[in-house]
Amino acid sequence: MVENIMNKANTADLALMDEEVFFQRLAGEHRKLYAIAYSYLRSEADALEAVQEASCRAWMKRKKLKNEQAFTPWLIRITINCCMDELRRKKRVFPAEKLEEKETQEMRSSDRLDLERAMNRMKPKYRHVVMLKYYQDMTSAEIAKVLNKPEGTIKTWLREGLKQLRNYL
Repeated sequence: MVENIMNKANTADLALMDEEVFFQRLAGEHRKLYAIAYSYLRSEADALEAVQEASCRAWMKRKKLKNEQAFTPWLIRITINCCMDELRRKKRVFPAEKLEEKETQEMRSSDRLDLERAMNRMKPKYRHVVMLKYYQDMTSAEIAKVLNKPEGTIKTWLREGLKQLRNYL
């Protein structure tokens, strides 16, 4: 009986430790996740909401992560998925609130607007790779882990993405 109670206590301590480690690692990646979310959503509030949603999804699915080495790429992938869900949701919303939001923003340079428009016209797989490479300064190997694709594929997508970007600009 005493051994049974001790085993349950050890299991509870282990689960608590897992929870602590999870949240420590999550907190360590928060800035990177926010930067990625902001690069997709272009809004501080939306980026914070996406990071919060990604954190919640990661917590609920934490037991599915078998390799702790893949924690960061796994979190980034979840964050990107949250951002893409939000972008899809925004396309279905009536754009009247966007008009009000645009009026309050500062005028941006035409080059930056051109770049944003070109990025929005790119195929999503190319846009993901270009954003992770140039906005987040990730290597091809890191991007391959995040997107769960071979590194050669990532390099091809990067080359094609830059080619599309040049054509659009």
